[in-house]
Amino acid sequence: MSDTFLRHDEGTPAGVSYLSRRVAGLKPSGIRKFFDIAATMKDVISLGIGEPDFTTPAPILEAGVRSLRNGETHYTSNAGILELRQAIAANLEKLYGVRYDPVNEIIITVGGSEALYLANTALLDPGDEVIVPTPCFVSYQAEVILAGGVPVEVPTRMENNFDLDPQDVKAAITPRTKAILLGFPSNPTGAVASRQTLQEIVRLAEEHNLIVLSDEIYDRLVYGVEHVCFPTLPGARPRTLLLGGFSKDYAMTGWRIGYAAGPAEIIQGLVRIHQYTIMSAPTTAQAAAVEALVNGETYVNEMVNEYNRRRQMIVSGLNQIGLPTFEPRGAFYAFPKVSVTGLDDETFAQRLLESEHVAVVPGSAFGPGGEGFVRCSYATAFDKIEDALDRIEKFVKRI
Repeated sequence: MSDTFLRHDEGTPAGVSYLSRRVAGLKPSGIRKFFDIAATMKDVISLGIGEPDFTTPAPILEAGVRSLRNGETHYTSNAGILELRQAIAANLEKLYGVRYDPVNEIIITVGGSEALYLANTALLDPGDEVIVPTPCFVSYQAEVILAGGVPVEVPTRMENNFDLDPQDVKAAITPRTKAILLGFPSNPTGAVASRQTLQEIVRLAEEHNLIVLSDEIYDRLVYGVEHVCFPTLPGARPRTLLLGGFSKDYAMTGWRIGYAAGPAEIIQGLVRIHQYTIMSAPTTAQAAAVEALVNGETYVNEMVNEYNRRRQMIVSGLNQIGLPTFEPRGAFYAFPKVSVTGLDDETFAQRLLESEHVAVVPGSAFGPGGEGFVRCSYATAFDKIEDALDRIEKFVKRI
């Protein structure tokens, strides 16, 4: 073979990196580090997993299997099968009273994550700023950067139940601001933004001609409060891109099925990128998602009731241990303050994992405002949470 070709074991030439600056500059996920360590250990209780521990309900599974048996193994339209877009439109109108044209205003994506990617890529020009309230889902800042934008982080605070302060958002707006990226109910805090707060965000968006990306993947997982669907607020719909999916509400993480809904012009921009990068979302998953919307309500309610039972237990337990924990009203995360132990969140998480085999995620992994906290998922069995709380109490008492 010619010397001009590298053998597989030679790697890249010394001192050369072919990665773009944009990718090379991305920080590794702060979540993966602790999962990787936990994977090498026995008897670990993970409170770090951000997905339901429930199996996808049987009728939804059967719909997927039936689709395969019927030979539905081909591409769908770029925007997704019309039946699913119609079902999503009907569901959003039934739940929240907001109307979308299923033909022109909804696109089916590979999970909510692809919807987030498409939204940023379609909307941002190089240097555009996106206001990102933190702590937040770890992909938010990364997706803005990958699209050529600049994330502007606005921390929320425990003293305000991690609700967003509109004055902080106002102070962050510059002539370069293009969008505000919201994620409520929140991963990692479990916070649910108030209607008053969100209406103030609409006012700011109107005043400064901004678009709002509203990630509402946890919309059905709320406890004792109403979920406010952002585009239903007066003045919001024309400037809102609603991101949603089936992973959390219907325990369908592995099916990889999500959607975006918004003004036709914006959705067509998402479709344009989607058709070149993905073609279409998985056909089998789309068939299962139709069944989820048509016949899945009973299962959603059952899962919400069980999450609520776990939520009450873990929040009460953490507070009794001496780790101040505000009451999360959405998603399936508790966000205790661990700095009261004298340890920072990274050290707390690492030492807890090493000594008691309980995996949690440092709050700093989710951006400014998360320092001194850890994320504990209660999307795990009730008895495992009880055991984890006993281990955490033993650890806290020892330190």
